[in-house]
Amino acid sequence: MTAEPRLRSARTAPVQPGDTPGLGLMRLPAFWVVLAVLVAGGVRIAMIGGRFAGTYPLATLTAVALFALLAVPFWFVVSELDFLEREPPALMALAFAWGGLVATSVSIPGSAALDDLIAKLGSPHLAADWGAALAGPTVEEIAKTLGVVAIVLVARAQVNSVLDGVVYGAMVGLGFQIIEDIVYALGAVALAGRGDHIEPVLTTFLLRGFLAGLWSHTLFGALAGAGIGYLVVRADRGWHTRLGVAMLAVFGAWASHVLWNSPLFRDGLGNGALALLAVLVFKGLPPLLLIMVLVRAAHDREADYYAAQLATLDDPELITPDELEALKAGSRRASARWHARTRAGFRARAAVRRLQRAQAQLAVELSRGRTDLEPWCHEVRRQRRILAGLGHPEAIAPEGKGPWRRTASTVFTTALAIAVLWAAISTLGGG
Repeated sequence: MTAEPRLRSARTAPVQPGDTPGLGLMRLPAFWVVLAVLVAGGVRIAMIGGRFAGTYPLATLTAVALFALLAVPFWFVVSELDFLEREPPALMALAFAWGGLVATSVSIPGSAALDDLIAKLGSPHLAADWGAALAGPTVEEIAKTLGVVAIVLVARAQVNSVLDGVVYGAMVGLGFQIIEDIVYALGAVALAGRGDHIEPVLTTFLLRGFLAGLWSHTLFGALAGAGIGYLVVRADRGWHTRLGVAMLAVFGAWASHVLWNSPLFRDGLGNGALALLAVLVFKGLPPLLLIMVLVRAAHDREADYYAAQLATLDDPELITPDELEALKAGSRRASARWHARTRAGFRARAAVRRLQRAQAQLAVELSRGRTDLEPWCHEVRRQRRILAGLGHPEAIAPEGKGPWRRTASTVFTTALAIAVLWAAISTLGGG
């Protein structure tokens, strides 16, 4: 079967060809404005961190180390969301820095001020019950969404699909989540009043890292980022439609945050770890499922677009029809690597991954209208020769094994997440 018939039913993919960011962005006024805001936020966070570090050096070092380690798997997962058209590391770091330095430094005083306003306009009782659910999400989600807007302003060419908005939004949320959690951990140390002890840090790490990390700011940021991506990319839609979708996505992020912070089920659904776990799932699962659906839809549309670019090559040495199908889905890409390892060892698995990356980059360069494609074609052929030498010349996913592996992986991941949550809850005395 050739690639052409397989692509006839492909979804129309609203992807706008991007370009490689260069020093030209330094000539943009928006770049210097964003840089100035980042510096101001960095100074503010450094002042807060400096006060804590001077009083609680051991607790500060422990908090920074633990939450930095927690950021690593989140960063890896977010960066892998857009395998076909990977985001530049510099812009990923910029998004992370906005969330950690700007959004956090704005939200700390902003949330407190809005909380006071709720108490004055409503009542102290309302502020005590719903202040954290109304003030925090309102300030924080606006501040984080502006981070995605900042990426658009300084590097518009890099936001060329809804999935790009998801990635940048998630990275802003991750930066916010890590820095805010460090501040909360050190605040817990100060509140405990027992000096430079790490027990409050460990408790905060379990509560805000494991229990809340899966469906917290990274998830909210991804949802809002999807809306900004839609607003920027979907030029085929009317302005009002695009703006409405963007506002709906930001509202969804805000509503998810409100639900998470709300006093609903404050006393749980009973006693024990199972009851607390049920509350966490009830509050966190809806936005998690929503963003998973959005990511899958955005990825599929983007994959169709880039697969169509590769299909125009009509060169099996660069990509075969079966490799084209494998490249379009994350589960099939993983299955192709697993198949290579079982047949020809770990070296073949590494070569398949490098081949897939080279093919994906070749698709991106084709979409940008590049005429000199030899560097990427050379890399594809080089990896092809390595695979041929190992007796595994084609990076394909075996028929019938992809869905089973995906199901098994999903079951294993879910079981592992529940086990980690259960262990954290039990450690905190929930069982």
